[in-house]
Amino acid sequence: MPKKSRGKGTRPPLTRAKVLAAALRMADKGGIESLSMRNLAQALKVEAMSLYNHVEGKEDILDGLVDLVAGEIDLPRIGGDWREAMRQRAHSAHAVLNRHPWATMLFVSRVNVGPNMLRYVDATIGCLRQAGFPYPMADHAWNALDAYIYGFTLQKRNFPLHPSEYAAAAKAFLHLIPVEQFPYLNGMSQEVIAGRHDGLHQLELGLELLLDGLERMRRASRDLRLG
Repeated sequence: MPKKSRGKGTRPPLTRAKVLAAALRMADKGGIESLSMRNLAQALKVEAMSLYNHVEGKEDILDGLVDLVAGEIDLPRIGGDWREAMRQRAHSAHAVLNRHPWATMLFVSRVNVGPNMLRYVDATIGCLRQAGFPYPMADHAWNALDAYIYGFTLQKRNFPLHPSEYAAAAKAFLHLIPVEQFPYLNGMSQEVIAGRHDGLHQLELGLELLLDGLERMRRASRDLRLG
């Protein structure tokens, strides 16, 4: 028998995926503080109670959002150049977290066990293990990298000045840091004012320092095992 078509005004059925997609749009537009069961129901044009057929509540939605965002980050390749894999992972995570400015704090403040997050962490550990990092060292390595990525992202997003304002701000505050009392801070400010230093912080600098240090640890651990 031919399928009956839905009535003209009938909406497609609500699903967990649709609820989370709407929550993601809401958080991206108004921040995580704009997200509530009532607001989400209004956005989906449903009764608030109907949401509970698909999510357990706001905490479940937040966990789902973290997992959606984790699913956007490139998975590191297992078995290749571990440094390049971690480099690409860092840049991908930073870009994704910038697309979703509210997400970084959720990443660092929740226990995340969604399927995307588990794949992301497993691939990260796998990449490091295949490169020769023992499990404890791999754990320290990926947590150190994430601490840097999250901290750098939060600082960049919340820094009170635009890069175009750095020189003017340095000049305006110069009288507060007299060279006799703060010689090195004054000297750095003079570099920014004169245009010899742009004051911009780059993700690559700290990342390469971390990767260099981790590589030394990896080699030392390998040499210890071989010796």
